Amino acid sequence: MKSRVFKLNTLFVATTMALSYPVLADDADKKIEKIEVLGDKHSNYLAVEAESASKLGLSIKETPQTVHVVTRALMDDFSLDDVNQVLETTPGVSVEKIETDRTYYKARGFDILNFQVDGLGLPQDQGALQGTIDTAIYQRVEVVMGANGMMTGAGNPSATVNFIRKRPTDDLRANVSFTAGSWANKRIEADVSGRLNDLVSARAVVVKQKRDSYLDRYSVDRDVFYGITELALSDSTTLTTSLTYQSNDADSPLWGALALFDNKGQPTNYDVSTSTAADWAYWNNTSKQAFVELEQYIGDDWSVVARYAHTQNEQDSNLFYVYGTPDSETGLGLTGYASDYQLQQRLNLFDVYTRGSFELFGQTHLVALGASEADMAYRDRSLYDYQTGNGFPAMPNMHEWDGVAPVPTLVDVNPSAPGSDVDSDQSSQYASARFSLSEDLKLLAGLRHTAWQSKGMSYGKNKGTKESDLTHHLGAVYTLNDNVNLYSSYSETFAPQTEKDINGNQLAPIEGDTKELGIKAELFDDNMMVNFAIFNAEQVNIAVGDTVNSTPDNSVYIAAPGIQSQGYELEISGELGWGVSANLGYTYTDIDVSDTLNAGNSEAQLVKDYTPKQVFKLAVKQEVAAVEGLSFGLNMRWQDDISRVQNAAANFVTKQDAYALVNLMASYDVNEQVNVTFNINNAFDEKYINSLYWAQGFYGAPRNYALTLNWSL
Repeated sequence: MKSRVFKLNTLFVATTMALSYPVLADDADKKIEKIEVLGDKHSNYLAVEAESASKLGLSIKETPQTVHVVTRALMDDFSLDDVNQVLETTPGVSVEKIETDRTYYKARGFDILNFQVDGLGLPQDQGALQGTIDTAIYQRVEVVMGANGMMTGAGNPSATVNFIRKRPTDDLRANVSFTAGSWANKRIEADVSGRLNDLVSARAVVVKQKRDSYLDRYSVDRDVFYGITELALSDSTTLTTSLTYQSNDADSPLWGALALFDNKGQPTNYDVSTSTAADWAYWNNTSKQAFVELEQYIGDDWSVVARYAHTQNEQDSNLFYVYGTPDSETGLGLTGYASDYQLQQRLNLFDVYTRGSFELFGQTHLVALGASEADMAYRDRSLYDYQTGNGFPAMPNMHEWDGVAPVPTLVDVNPSAPGSDVDSDQSSQYASARFSLSEDLKLLAGLRHTAWQSKGMSYGKNKGTKESDLTHHLGAVYTLNDNVNLYSSYSETFAPQTEKDINGNQLAPIEGDTKELGIKAELFDDNMMVNFAIFNAEQVNIAVGDTVNSTPDNSVYIAAPGIQSQGYELEISGELGWGVSANLGYTYTDIDVSDTLNAGNSEAQLVKDYTPKQVFKLAVKQEVAAVEGLSFGLNMRWQDDISRVQNAAANFVTKQDAYALVNLMASYDVNEQVNVTFNINNAFDEKYINSLYWAQGFYGAPRNYALTLNWSL
């Protein structure tokens, strides 16, 4: 494992903590309510509006990029209570669960680095999210595939995940649900919304959950509170404020995971429940946020929106890491050591933009102009066990491991550089427009200038960088008829990097782009949407170690091509008729690493091997006509085989065969207020490795059950 794997000390930790439980604002489009209605309980899985690809209020059909949406209805039907479950259901997204409380996400062969809430968020130089993000406060999750340079600036050609929060409703709504499930899972969730008077509407969401796990010793205690108010200052002015609190306390979490091969290169094949965590280990995440938004309509065609969000995060953990290669006969040969990690992080975000329409040459055109500012500070510290760990080198056979380890004696990793002290600023100005060249042909164009500056030290390394870049987006949409649109698009991204070459010069930013060609159709009286896209994505200027000129005291780098990917995606969502609602997605991704391998980037081959070439996802619900209120559902995911070369010289390769996970659901409306839903996850009890993203890994959950009693007003 590389040092970055177990040093929770770089910029991505602070940024991902900020985005793990963020509270930011919606893009103030009145059309958003259309999705909220479609996403209510007992509705279908169709979404027709999305704001993640532009601030122009375009429908998904009018957007020249692939946009996937997981609606509230789908989340409710299959009890998708955390973000991992939601993104496992999202077409085109791979969820790389490398530990219990740290997860990476991939799309089109690249790590997803951009996570937003209501269109706001900071990019990340690494794509991990810490802890488990609860979905109770979100109305839907939008995923824009490919580069999204106009909206995000820094990033890569993977995807942008945008979590859209619940908003107050005009009518009084109340929902309380109780869930009990396998491994002592107990969850209560309450959601109350409505208008308090003619001027004020509000909404509050509260969640309390405690659960054990199929993994030995692992348990989670989660608390969530979300409150939002909207105040009508006038007929054209709205002030929105909100507060969010979330804590996720995990006992005996994984830090690292299981050894996947023995000294003969054979699979270790542990029990599904096997965990390397010590019984005293914990990993606690806490986030607090405050948010303010002011929206002003100017006439019938223009509006101005200003938004500010402040986030504070803390992370506290004592973790136990096990590494090595076990003996094929005895299972011995592993070593364990401990770490204490602390993080305090602060994030301020401000965004202001105006958008509207104007008439020119007999056509209506749309435009949005805006600017955003963000500043972030994080302080962290890592202590490592260099005494007890060295005195406890002989781990028992993992088949017999009970989590009992000596209480660690923790010392600074490097007394002269014990942690991180880094400040970062990002400033962006952007413009987006859709020009109607004719009734049938629309041109979408966007520019975004992003300036990024960081200063400070992280474990003895200078994290200072200062970069700026201009990214472009171009798209065209042609209306073939009332139901079918053809589109093409080109979008860019960039990402700053701190590595330096042999002359001491900082490498230029990583640059990426996506080219996409597709067709979107709304069929059966607009109750079904079909999207087919062909894509090509690539990156350049990736920092690769210059082994010839590097020394033990000075690592230098060269810029190399990154991976290139191409493929196609198909999604069908909405009502299929006969009481059937569905969301179907198929993705084919072909990754080319030949150029970057020639430049010395050997890790690129690992990416190609552990990324499934084909992924098929299907969520479907059937309402039983003969029994009012009864419905059945299936949520499945299939991926083809993947592998990871563990030792090229010895030809040790870990393989995960193709597999399918099938989740089942049965739901019954006892009356208009009471519903009972029964879920079976991994119904066929498939044994599989969650991810080969790292050299280590652990198994996915076996068959499990959950029963939810839901009361609504």
